Amino acid sequence: MSTSTHFDNRGQARMVDVTEKAVTARTAAASSIIEMNLTAAEAIRAGDSRKGDVLAVARLAGIGATKWTPTLIPLCHAIPIEGVELEFHWLTSPDDADRQSLQCLATVRTTYKTGVEMEAMTAASVAALTIYDMLKSVDRAMVIKQIRLESKTGGKSGEFVRGQ
Repeated sequence: MSTSTHFDNRGQARMVDVTEKAVTARTAAASSIIEMNLTAAEAIRAGDSRKGDVLAVARLAGIGATKWTPTLIPLCHAIPIEGVELEFHWLTSPDDADRQSLQCLATVRTTYKTGVEMEAMTAASVAALTIYDMLKSVDRAMVIKQIRLESKTGGKSGEFVRGQ
């Protein structure tokens, strides 16, 4: 049988029982990258997209997405979200004539019995999807890639930092 905690000893899917787990402060940071053409990147940088401030809307979408994670991911617990931050970082320079890459970095915090990794990854994903939605008329070839956990703290498994 699988060693995953989301399966019982018969291989049936189950929600992990966190009844006996200790309440601890927990954080998770996750990122996604959206690659786009220079015209779309310029619309973001100028803040004058036809649909408005793209990053402001993407930030709100990512924050809101954390609250919907247990609805989207069947075995996630409904966790009290105590803090969410979304940051955006350009990974390419404005004068790169080819493609531009924008990182969406979501950090989620709670004090609970289980972690917020899925909430952070959902926030980073939905922020990138929102950027795509707002700029698809400018660049339908945008690519969302590399959704990943960057770090997490708290809980029995302790700390994780990508690259360490």
